[in-house]
Amino acid sequence: MELALQNLISPIVLCFVLGAIARWVKSDFELPDAVYQSLSIYLLLAIGLKGGIAVSQTTISDLIGPATLTLVLGLITPFSAFLLMRKFGKLSNTDAAATAAHYGSVSAVTFLAAIEAAKISGLHPEGYLAALVAILEVPGIIVGLILARGKSNGNLGKAIHDVLAGKSIFLLIGGLVIGTLCGQEKMQAVTPFFIDPFKGVLCLFLLELGTVAAGRMRDMSQAGWRLIALGCFIPVVHGCLGTAAACSIGMSPGGAAVLGAMVGSASYIAAPAAVRIALPEASPGIYLTLALGITFPFNLLCGIPLYLKTAQLLCS
Repeated sequence: MELALQNLISPIVLCFVLGAIARWVKSDFELPDAVYQSLSIYLLLAIGLKGGIAVSQTTISDLIGPATLTLVLGLITPFSAFLLMRKFGKLSNTDAAATAAHYGSVSAVTFLAAIEAAKISGLHPEGYLAALVAILEVPGIIVGLILARGKSNGNLGKAIHDVLAGKSIFLLIGGLVIGTLCGQEKMQAVTPFFIDPFKGVLCLFLLELGTVAAGRMRDMSQAGWRLIALGCFIPVVHGCLGTAAACSIGMSPGGAAVLGAMVGSASYIAAPAAVRIALPEASPGIYLTLALGITFPFNLLCGIPLYLKTAQLLCS
């Protein structure tokens, strides 16, 4: 309970809640789209740069185990999400596959919230975790699209290209390469812009995201109780699996919890863009409502504290 309370009473979570309240009380608050896009670009590049700095200080032998595990989890989770959405959620093959693509990928903002929650709890996650975000982003989307390929009229090749060339992957990988090549010393020149203001920019981004998520919550009545239940159940299963697996390969409690939060999250930036191209007949009211309206708030409020507690119990 104390751990959950610590996570709730943090600027990041409270800014998200404030944004949701703004939507519910019909405030005229709204970030201009250009500002919102600028904040997302800043955060993605900054994540990559910070991860690159950490990678430059990490040996290949220390990185290969977590990277391999992340790739395996990214291939497994879309299958489990697909089966649950088909059997329990009663979704069509196309809608189940579209939703599975979201749950197989990762939410970068959930990753950032988990990092901050771990630090608040006195844990110190591995710095190379940002590199794992880039690894986890793509495989689940591709698997989800392949699961639906037989019944889709969309362009699978174009969708995969757009995932790889989209701003999420492009900026994350680009930042990782720059940070890795430059290292800690050379990156000092841009630290005042990319590192020091990072948490403040994240708060602004979460403020706007709160309004977006609150708007999506209106669609929950259309989703039905089965999908709402799955939107909470799937992140718990995936998140605890990721946390336990990370502990088994020797990651720290903080790093295991953050990886669990990553695996238990659902993408709402890269995945929707790919699904819209490859599966135009899939319903955004289902996959976006689940990813952004249900799973994202659930992870912020309940999931991340659960993964932290699980990691503290399992990692020793």
